[in-house]
Amino acid sequence: MQSTNWAPEHSEALREYLARGMSYSELADAINAKFKTAYSRNAAIGRAKRMGLGGPDRRKDWPKPPLSAKAPLLRKLRERYAPEFMRPMPIFERTETVKLRCVEIDPRHLSLVELERGDCRYPYGSDEEGEAITFCGHPRREGSSYCAPHFHLTRGPGTASERAAGSISLRLVEVA
Repeated sequence: MQSTNWAPEHSEALREYLARGMSYSELADAINAKFKTAYSRNAAIGRAKRMGLGGPDRRKDWPKPPLSAKAPLLRKLRERYAPEFMRPMPIFERTETVKLRCVEIDPRHLSLVELERGDCRYPYGSDEEGEAITFCGHPRREGSSYCAPHFHLTRGPGTASERAAGSISLRLVEVA
């Protein structure tokens, strides 16, 4: 049992147009014009396959559009949008290396599987290839993934999180 929303007269028109050698796009347009429907090309293909009409016995010698018709369009698109790697790279000025802050804490260097529920998850290592990543492992601060020194290290002055959490003042204005 096939469920379909194609009326029997639409299926007959599909069969007739396929016998005439029309393409699926053309026959979908013809059926839509004749019956005031909105079938797509893919709907026509699917219905023809379910009816056993589409498939290997369809004509293989359909006229192909000339390839030269598409070449100028591609050339214009390539000229208009230069690929990312062809764009000139910006030249940056040298800046001083920023001295990183650190905390005076001796980490326990626990692996991920050794961490307990309340341990600090501040990572250490993996600057070099093959170096294992370990974690601080000290008791973490309430409401954070890190111990108190690492919490303050990651939330220090000038960090993005502090700038985002800064106070915002809003002023309501009456519109006349």
